[in-house]
Amino acid sequence: MKNQDPVAKGHHPVAKGPHSVPDTLAHLAGRWRVTREVRDLASGETGRFEGTTVFAPLPDGAPGLLHEESGEFTWQGVARPATRTLRFLPGQEPGTADVRFADGRPFHALDLRTGHDVAGHPCSADFYRGEFTVTDADHWRSVWRVGGPAKDLVLTTDYVREG
Repeated sequence: MKNQDPVAKGHHPVAKGPHSVPDTLAHLAGRWRVTREVRDLASGETGRFEGTTVFAPLPDGAPGLLHEESGEFTWQGVARPATRTLRFLPGQEPGTADVRFADGRPFHALDLRTGHDVAGHPCSADFYRGEFTVTDADHWRSVWRVGGPAKDLVLTTDYVREG
């Protein structure tokens, strides 16, 4: 029987999960070590981000969390500093989140109560499809598939709780 390596085929299996959480925002709060693989499916190029993400209370005291990611992204052998800021607000249903860009524009809903969620986001002519899996209390993964005329990417991010 031929060995089927899912990673070689671009699939990134999650070791465990899904692990349900009662409240998405409460689960995400804190500091996470982050590793992200970025694969350009058109060119075959890969890049890597390594850094941290902190989910902290919003500075204005409103309900929700400020997501601040910082680290180093390496693409084609060149390493550069990289940052991203998002706002995770309480969602329409208790235990869910409404993810927003730093400027307040909507990004996607997020519901990790079952330990797994799928979200979508149109961006110009491209479409982002995100799949989120909580594997246990201290690990979760997001896999974004980005497709359209400008992009053909898979971004796989693993989060490990620090502390």
